[in-house]
Amino acid sequence: MSRNPLVEQRSIDYVPIRERHGKLWHLWPIWFTGGAHLATIASGVVGISLGGNLVWMTIAVIAGCAFGTFFMAFHSTQGPQLGLPQMIQSRPQFGYVGALLVWVVALITFIGYCAFNQVLSADTIYTLVGWNRSTTMVVIGLVAAALAILGYDLIHKAQRILAYILLAVFAVTAVGITRVHFAPEQLDFGNFKMVPFLTQLLATAGYQLSWSIFVSDYSRYMPHDVGVRASFWWTYIGACLGTLFPTLIGTAAAAMFPALDLSAALKSTADQMLPGSGGPFLIASILGLVTTSTLMFYSASLTLLSVADSIRPLKPAPWQRPATLVVLLAISWVIALGSSAHFAAQFGEFLAILLYLFTPWTAINLVDFYYLRRGHYSVREIFNPNGMYGRWNWRGILAYFGGFTAMIPFFSTGIYRGPVAEALGGADIAMLVGLPVSTGIYLLANRSFDLDNEIRLIAIADRDLDPDA
Repeated sequence: MSRNPLVEQRSIDYVPIRERHGKLWHLWPIWFTGGAHLATIASGVVGISLGGNLVWMTIAVIAGCAFGTFFMAFHSTQGPQLGLPQMIQSRPQFGYVGALLVWVVALITFIGYCAFNQVLSADTIYTLVGWNRSTTMVVIGLVAAALAILGYDLIHKAQRILAYILLAVFAVTAVGITRVHFAPEQLDFGNFKMVPFLTQLLATAGYQLSWSIFVSDYSRYMPHDVGVRASFWWTYIGACLGTLFPTLIGTAAAAMFPALDLSAALKSTADQMLPGSGGPFLIASILGLVTTSTLMFYSASLTLLSVADSIRPLKPAPWQRPATLVVLLAISWVIALGSSAHFAAQFGEFLAILLYLFTPWTAINLVDFYYLRRGHYSVREIFNPNGMYGRWNWRGILAYFGGFTAMIPFFSTGIYRGPVAEALGGADIAMLVGLPVSTGIYLLANRSFDLDNEIRLIAIADRDLDPDA
């Protein structure tokens, strides 16, 4: 008997319609808490560190958050429609094996974030109580990975509880900052600098875009008939507010105490607003960071299992997720423990690289889902290595590398600065180039695509997908 790839993958990836028990409003707390933590605060320091002032960096953060969350929220709406994790949905665009291209990039992102979160947590706890940094990194990683083993429902419950706590903490802090005195140059609208402004705007947008690679991992448990508009707005509001508050707090803290490291600056900022509040503020921020690392580990485990299955078909077993989490945890420990003292200061560079890597993918994935195929996919064929989507899809791969190549002259990082970025004084507008180029190449390569015929094939392939839904 031939292997049924969908049935054997179901426990890892596909959520049948009858098992989608989530409530739509649960999306806002999971993504609010996903952003309301120290790593997000760190992303708000980027522009100030380059010489920008508070007023213009505030505008950059708001614009970047609004722009980046737009793409992230549209990815979220794919989950209820297909019942699949985000990365698995790349197979129709890149092929069964070709999707490994973006999966490997996603794994690097997950592990990088987990390592950075461990370093940032350890630095913060050291600022508070002086505990050994290395030991703290190990403990933080272990707690986050252990929570990921317990699964989806526990993650959602933890995020909902923390959402209300963190909403109150960041709201009070945001109001308190408005009462703090800033140097006149920090509030001068005439002190505009293009490079810090664009860097902060696109760093914030890139930070939001980086959530796109696993946002459907958590929306796939929602009922399939919730509609695009409702799932979009529940995700957008939660993710945008969860990023906006802490990023602006980070920007303000950096403007007030530019000579201090992040943890010390945040503690001093909170204490200046309300004496004695610095410690509790940092502790609340660490809680959000730990649960966000849990999200990263959980999605990294799904992605690693999918990578392994693409190379050699797997039959799901209870030991697989714990085993992958042990591997991922070990790698994150190696990176975190081997990081330099300037690791946290390199966060802006990390965000820029993520933006370059995922801009072509997000363009291809969204235009395929919303314009080309209009949400019509065969879930069964996505798990078929020799199915209708093929092993390699040259159209998606061409569009990815075409868009990435077009961005190279616009790159602006400490590692490399392209000629166009150099001519612009270091301003980075690569994302604004990569999105339309990747979209254009993908649509041009698929100009003969026949949607009606593909819908007929899907109906045949998936006719018994959820017989008792």
